[in-house]
Amino acid sequence: MTPPYADRRFAAFLFDMDGTILSSIAAAERVWAGWAARHGLDVATFLPTIHGRRAVETIRQLALPGVDAQAEADEITRREIDDVADIDAIAGAAAFLAALPADRWAIVTSAPRALALRRIEAAGLPLPAVIVTADDVVNGKPAPDGFRLAAQRLGVAVEACLVFEDAPAGIAAAEAAGAAIVVITATHTHPIATPHPQLPGYGALTVTPGPAGTLQLTHR
Repeated sequence: MTPPYADRRFAAFLFDMDGTILSSIAAAERVWAGWAARHGLDVATFLPTIHGRRAVETIRQLALPGVDAQAEADEITRREIDDVADIDAIAGAAAFLAALPADRWAIVTSAPRALALRRIEAAGLPLPAVIVTADDVVNGKPAPDGFRLAAQRLGVAVEACLVFEDAPAGIAAAEAAGAAIVVITATHTHPIATPHPQLPGYGALTVTPGPAGTLQLTHR
């Protein structure tokens, strides 16, 4: 099998976190389900809307009367930090990330920094030099701000980066940033409509270094 973009070299790889390098769906949905029930929402309908976006933006979009979106988001984050059961790395992610040069990859997540660090540790994944979180941007995904900031901090052009994503909001953010995209489907329960290459995980992938520190996807 030929990996996606096998004929391209990239300046850096940018990874979403939840659903892309680790799965925190069970933990996140436990916390959000309790919150939704307390606010009288239909839990089954609401839960699919929480993924890939900052908590404060998810809550603001509901326009619930009398609700302080930031205060509610902060409380949800505290509960999520306390609940890291069932958090696991996506297949092959740990080895794939560990093989990357430290200055050539970043994590771009809609989670606050404290929660991101807690989940990365719980999943047993390595930490990159650059992590862009909800605390670092004014506009979260689907705005491109996070990916642009990560590329800037790595000292590369975002258009020269390959983004690994799983959620529609993140895919839209990467598209708006002008980056190439691979969609990781490990946590998907049904196919999504996307023109971008899709992979179930990282087990079949390796990386070959190229000129000037560039990265190229290869097949194991």
